[in-house]
Order: sequence, then structure tokens, then C-alpha cells
Amino acid sequence: MRVAVFSDVHGNSIALDAVLADIERVGGVDASWFLGDAAMIGFDPVGTVGRLACWPNLVSVRGNGDRRLATEPEIVREATERFIETASDDDAAIWRATYAEYLWGREVLRAAGLFDWLGALPLEARLSLPDGTRVLLVHAAPGTDEGPGIRADQSDEQLEDMLDGIEADLVVVGHTHRPLDRTFNGVRVWNPGSVSNPVTEDVRAMWTLLDADDTGYRLERRFATYDVAGMLSRLAAVHHPAEAHIRGFWAGR
Repeated sequence: MRVAVFSDVHGNSIALDAVLADIERVGGVDASWFLGDAAMIGFDPVGTVGRLACWPNLVSVRGNGDRRLATEPEIVREATERFIETASDDDAAIWRATYAEYLWGREVLRAAGLFDWLGALPLEARLSLPDGTRVLLVHAAPGTDEGPGIRADQSDEQLEDMLDGIEADLVVVGHTHRPLDRTFNGVRVWNPGSVSNPVTEDVRAMWTLLDADDTGYRLERRFATYDVAGMLSRLAAVHHPAEAHIRGFWAGR
């Protein structure tokens, strides 16, 4: 059993295509697991959701960005206004831009007939590997698609609280955009990193190849190079309402 694991595509169909090409390069997979944040904060929400909606044997969970897109505008507007009230000028500008992007993203996804797929994504998914390993897929942490997520700098006590009673042996998360492999009390937490909008020095699209059989499983980090300059040109061409914010992910790298 071979599985492609990836997260945080953020509307970057060029990076997603690079991941797909790398999957083919390693001989293909039997299934794929997507850990959320498909469309927001990227140049091509329609292209990314369109690819994911017809991706064969794909198990998907929602990210906080996916949930935000599926939330009614009045609720998102009120929440955005509350954040802006206490935010710095720079953060307030980001919130205004992402709200404008939210409205734009909803419109283009509805027009393309893809909104329902996004809105139907579950919070989490549970699976079993051939050796009986119990797997939990969730975007940020067990029980939530937002917040700080699971990180390397958290204490054992913090991690224990997050993993208490989850009934899983392998927890696969995204959200932080940072690769992670951490085991606590017999529970392994794996983050494949992000396909797009990097926060690390490495700007390649990140994904993981899971190879499992009845003797156990193995996880291999994979990195797919793609045309970042071409992606940024596409970003400018669509007149994206949060263009400056998105460009910041690649600034100085």
C-alpha cells in the first residue's frame, strides 16, 4: 500500500501539479491523503479544488481556510472586524486583504460548481494501515482545524493534552507548514510540510510517500521543484486581492 500525503495547497495549482508529477516519478500510489487548506491564499482556487475534487482515491479533511470559505459572509465579516479592532496596522491590512480574497474565492468557486465539495470536507478522518496502525488525519490538531497546531517547540505536557484519548497510533497533520516527526507516549505525529506558501527556507512543494504493508509502515519526505516565478506572474495576472500578502511567503528566499 502506497499513499501520497500532502497539505496546505493554498490555491497553487502549479505546485500541486509538481507534486502530482513527483508522485508519478516514484511509481504512483494506491491512495492519497489531503490534510486541508485547498484554496485560500493563492492564485488559482478553482484549479486546485477542481484537481482535488476528481483526484482518484483521495481522502480529504478540511483546513481552517476551507471552513472559512464555507462560512456565510456576514459571520466572516463580523469576525474580521473584531480582529481588526485590536490588530496592528500591518495585521489589519492583512485581515482586510484576506476578507476580500474570501469573497473573491467564494464567487469563483461557486461559478465553477466546486463550492459544495469544499463545504463538505470533514474535520477529521480515521483509517487503518495493513499492520493495524490506527491513523488520524486532521488539519491542525485532534479536534480542531485551527489554533497553533502541533509544533516541535511544544512541551511534552502540551502535546499530552492534545493527544489525550485520541485512540490513534499515527496522527497526520498540516497547518503549520513545517515538517514534523515527533513521538510521544507511543503516538507518532507527522507533518509533511506545505505544498505552497512556505515558511521554511525550502520553497519546494513538500509531500510525503507512505509505504505500508502487514509488517509496518515507512514515511519518506519528498520535495517537488516548480516554477515559483511563473506562479507569481499568474498571481499578478489574476489581480488577486491579497497579492502582497501571498508574495510575502517567497520574499527573501
